[in-house]
Amino acid sequence: MEANNVWRNETLLDDSIKVLRQICWHLVKTVVMGQVLSLLICGTAVSCEYLASAGVETPMLQSFLNYALLLIVYTTILITRKGERNIIQILKTKWWKYLVMGLADVEANYAVVKAYQFTTLTSIQLLDCFVIPVLMLLSWFILKTRYRLLHIVAVIVCLLGVGAMVGADILAGRDQGSNVLLGDGLVLLSAVLYAVSNTCQEYTVKKLSRVEFLGMMGLFGTVISGVQLIKTPPSLTEVHSLCSAAMLFAVYALCMYALYSFMPVVVKMTSATAVNLSLLTADLFSLFCGFFLFHYTFSALYIISFVVITVGFIMFNAVPTYTLLPVDDPADPAESSSDRLLAADRDTQTDETLTAVAAL
Repeated sequence: MEANNVWRNETLLDDSIKVLRQICWHLVKTVVMGQVLSLLICGTAVSCEYLASAGVETPMLQSFLNYALLLIVYTTILITRKGERNIIQILKTKWWKYLVMGLADVEANYAVVKAYQFTTLTSIQLLDCFVIPVLMLLSWFILKTRYRLLHIVAVIVCLLGVGAMVGADILAGRDQGSNVLLGDGLVLLSAVLYAVSNTCQEYTVKKLSRVEFLGMMGLFGTVISGVQLIKTPPSLTEVHSLCSAAMLFAVYALCMYALYSFMPVVVKMTSATAVNLSLLTADLFSLFCGFFLFHYTFSALYIISFVVITVGFIMFNAVPTYTLLPVDDPADPAESSSDRLLAADRDTQTDETLTAVAAL
C-alpha cells in the first residue's frame, strides 16, 4: 500500500512538472510572438520617420498598399473557395459587419498617423493606451470575456511601464506639438476605432477563420482607403529620390502586411487585449532604433519601461481569461495546419494552466 502511494505521488509530481514546463513554454512563446509584432510595428515607424524626413506625408497611400497586398493574397483565396465559405456567400450574409470592421481599421490607422502632425509624442503614447480599457470593455460585453484580478493588476503594471517611457521622453525634450487638442482628440478616436477593429478580429479568427478575416479586411480596406486616396491624392513634390521613397514604401507595406497576417495567429493563441499589451513595447523598439538612426537621447528609464511592460504582459498571460460564449472551430481547408495546431495548443494550455492554479 505504501509503495502504491509513493508511486502515485511520484507520478503526480512528474505530471505537475510536465504541466509547468508546458505552461512556461507557452508563456515564452507568447512573449516572443508578441515582441515579433512589436518589431514589425517598429519597422513601420522607422520607415515613416524616414519618409517624413524626406518630405513625404502619405498616410492613406501607405495604408492602401497594405490593404492591396491583403486583397491580392487572402481575398483571392476566398474567391477560389466553393460552398458557404466562398466570398459571394460571405458578402450576402455578413457584408455590413465587415464594412464596419474595415471602416474602423482604416480610419484608426489614418487618425493616429494624422495625430503626429498636431500633438506631442508624449500625448500619443499616453492616450494610445486608451485602447486597452476600451478593448476590455468591448470584450466583456460582446465576446463575454471574463477577467480575473491578476489581469487588472497586469494592465496597471504595463501602464506604469508606459509612464516610465513617457517620463524619459519628457526628460529628453521630445515633447513638441502644434495643435495638442486636435491631436489628442484624433488619438482617442483612433484608440476607440482600434478597439472595435480588434474585437471584431478576435471574434472572427476564433469563431470563423483567419483567412476570412484577412480576406474581407483586404477587400473593404482597399475600397475604403482607395476612395479616400482619390479624394486626397498624395503630394510627392518634395521627394528628392524616388528610388529611396519607393524602397521605404515597400518596407512599410511589407511590415504592415506581415503584421496583419501574423497578428490573428497570436490573437487566436491569447486575446486581442494581450496582443495590445505586448504592442506597448513597439514604441521602445522604435526609440532604440532612433538612438542609432536619428540620434535620440538615451535614458535608463527606457530599459526600466521595457522590463516593467514585459513583466506585466507575462502576468496577464500567466492565468488565462475565459469566455461565456461557445468557441466554434469549424474545419477550414484554407486554414493552415499550423493554425489548427496553435488553436489546439491554446485550448490545451488553458486547461493545464487552470489545473496548475487549482493545484497551487
